[in-house]
Amino acid sequence: MTNSSARKVGIRERLVSAGAEWGAALLVAVGAGVLRFWGLGRPRGLVFDETYYAKDAWALLRLGYEGSWPDRKTADPGILADPQVVPLSDAGAFVAHPPAGKWVIAVGEWAFGLDPFGWRFMTALLGTLSVLMLCRIGRRLFRSTVLGCLAGVLMAVDGLHLVMSRTALLDLVVMFFVLAAFGCLLLDRDGAARVRLADGRATAGWRPWRIVAGCLLGLAAATKWNGLYFLAFFVVLTLLWDVGARRVAGARRPYRAVLRRDAGPALLSIVPVAVVTYLVTWTGWFLSDDGYGRHWADGRGGPWSWIPAPLRSLWHYEALVYRFNIGLHTPHKYDSNPWSWLVFGRPVLFHYESSGGGRVQTVLALGTPLLWWTACVALVYLLYRWALRRDWRAGAVLCAVGAGYLPWFLYQDRTVFSFYAVVFVPYLCLAVAMLLGALLGPPGAGRPRRVRGAVAAGVLVLLIVWNFVYFYPLYTGQSIPYDGWRARMWLDTWV
Repeated sequence: MTNSSARKVGIRERLVSAGAEWGAALLVAVGAGVLRFWGLGRPRGLVFDETYYAKDAWALLRLGYEGSWPDRKTADPGILADPQVVPLSDAGAFVAHPPAGKWVIAVGEWAFGLDPFGWRFMTALLGTLSVLMLCRIGRRLFRSTVLGCLAGVLMAVDGLHLVMSRTALLDLVVMFFVLAAFGCLLLDRDGAARVRLADGRATAGWRPWRIVAGCLLGLAAATKWNGLYFLAFFVVLTLLWDVGARRVAGARRPYRAVLRRDAGPALLSIVPVAVVTYLVTWTGWFLSDDGYGRHWADGRGGPWSWIPAPLRSLWHYEALVYRFNIGLHTPHKYDSNPWSWLVFGRPVLFHYESSGGGRVQTVLALGTPLLWWTACVALVYLLYRWALRRDWRAGAVLCAVGAGYLPWFLYQDRTVFSFYAVVFVPYLCLAVAMLLGALLGPPGAGRPRRVRGAVAAGVLVLLIVWNFVYFYPLYTGQSIPYDGWRARMWLDTWV
């Protein structure tokens, strides 16, 4: 065979392999999409905090900023009525979260109208795309199409991810932007020019994926402020990856080399981009006259008067929002301490309706129990892999889980809910996939070992899928007998 023929065969094989990898990921994503879009308009109503975000999204479409609405008891029935009544006024309203996530929800309302399908469309779409992304991220992280797609399957059948994909809340939007940023940083790690000189004098070159990651992390923070923690954690993560690259290249002092050569470019390519992106999402408010607090700084002097008044007005508004958020101590029936989140000690009931004949309909924000309980074991395994075996993959997953989970322990007195955990669901699925990969055994293991591992991993995955199917009616508002609902309340704290 000539060199030219060999190259053609090699290209053909790579194309076939890439097609198979993408085909498997797309197949998983299609299945996830069917689960998320099927009956998306059910229940027909404003579920839990949809009453805020769906209406704020509509206000952004109409006004460019969040306008004022009557109280829920007055506004919600009119929105769902036929003919529809939309009692939106142009007086600016104080809101507790930045606008990016509500702009995302607004895209669905622009396309399909102010109804349940319209305000849930974009979260269902992002939930589906996040499954596709996780398949590809897992493929790149583990260098295994099987494990990557397995992580995607696990997220496709997670009850919390499903419920949040079918509800117009902000947390799944944060999850999507953060997961995309995580993928971009993985691409940066694999594709950027690596350090070439052992003495640490080389720079890492042009790294556009870091800029994209900065933009995505800015969008996450502009959806909910907990996105800022991911920005901080991921900057540290990518710098530690650079330390590893310097060490592999033979640098005698890798940390010093990173501080001198890489830290500045990393910060400049991520943090300022995130800040600018965050400000851009406020464009509608900047261009308005009636947005809440828009002209607070007009005509005010003081030591900061050299800063443009619109920026000072935004800073004042954000200071009010910050005080509101950290001071949110109102008791709620479904609030929960972060200590209980991983085992889902207290899920949140988004919707409950009792119909005739002893039947009920519920939407319960509950992760698939067997998946989450397995994830607890997987996190312990990853801690071992990271601390004792220096496995960078385990460290990356643990970093992302920590960014989404640990900051909530700072707010022990604040009203918080377990569905906030959806932001780190992808990384729990990656952790379980890594654990399953360990069960399968290394490539060089003997056939009996591989068979036993495959059986154990297969049984565990099938049990998780069965568990999801069993709880599926509670995730999607299907009508089931009351006794069937009660049988699914495995813990007393779920009621």
